[in-house]
Amino acid sequence: MLEIRHIIKTFEGNRVLDGLSLDIRQGEIFTLLGASGCGKTTLLRILAGLETPDDGHLYFRGQPWVDTSTGSFLPPQKRGVGLVFQSYAVWPHLNVFDNVAYPLRNQKVPRPQIREKVLSILESVGLAGYDQRATHQLSGGQQQRVAMARALVGDPALLLLDEPFSNLDVGLRKQLRQELKDLQKRLGLTVVLVTHDQDDAFALSDRIAVLNAGRVEQIGSAEDIHDRPATSFVQGFVGRGTQLHGRLTGSGDRAWVAQGVVQLAEPIRHTVDSPLTLWVRPDAVSFEVAGSGAGSGISGQVSHSIFAGDRYETYVHLDDGQQLMAYQLRHQLSPPGTWVDVIFSSNPHASLLAPQVSS
Repeated sequence: MLEIRHIIKTFEGNRVLDGLSLDIRQGEIFTLLGASGCGKTTLLRILAGLETPDDGHLYFRGQPWVDTSTGSFLPPQKRGVGLVFQSYAVWPHLNVFDNVAYPLRNQKVPRPQIREKVLSILESVGLAGYDQRATHQLSGGQQQRVAMARALVGDPALLLLDEPFSNLDVGLRKQLRQELKDLQKRLGLTVVLVTHDQDDAFALSDRIAVLNAGRVEQIGSAEDIHDRPATSFVQGFVGRGTQLHGRLTGSGDRAWVAQGVVQLAEPIRHTVDSPLTLWVRPDAVSFEVAGSGAGSGISGQVSHSIFAGDRYETYVHLDDGQQLMAYQLRHQLSPPGTWVDVIFSSNPHASLLAPQVSS
């Protein structure tokens, strides 16, 4: 549906997008996930027609929106795109109805059709009866719905969302994520979401592109990216984890760590006794009281735990001084000072991910 090829964009000598390419499918929620400055908002603005790339091309359903080789550029008003900004950009001098009706009036849509479409879309986003309300009387969540209604009222072929939940509290974020997902399915929308928040990306996305320094590090489902990171950057950026240092042993399929031996997720063809860096997910580790006979031969002492709602994050100092973090259920909590044996999950994707030979 949307083909993005070799996009390059530079600001003041800084290359923000560095030959970026990807495809977005009809009817999916596709998320651009990355830290500040990775280029995700710049790419969204190029899709909207608010920025032009220095090089590359962009096709939507076979129609060229941007092609720098021929100088073609389709202006934003002809792209049929809906856009919701991080700040919502709700105009305070207009009431809810007039905010949502604005793009239709620009298109010279007849007044009766405007009223019908505005009231219909307000009902779709949960704002029925709010059409005459002043926007300064609305909560943050209601303003976000107004911005969404304004983006949707023109029946866009593509909906672009720039950090749409970043100004909302945690409870409201969860509610509006579900509302957006329901609305997207009901209307058959194709959505491109920009966010730095992994919870937003995991809750909403059909596919995610992790961006770093203007390049795509990995594209896949939330499960793919979390459980099977393609690069060390994705490994460290997505989810939680602990780095452990060890040495390669056996036939390249095990590592010697903190006076114990652990099985690697995949064998490494490298010299035995080479130094390794391992990335361990906290949900792939559990503890037993030391001396129980379980575990990998790795033991340590509980330093402290942090309450996280339905579980604790428990930190253990291993025998060799390294620190490991793992989740513990509330009824399994090991008090500070407890000596424990470390057990790694039998699921290789959840435990020791893509170990790398250290230089």
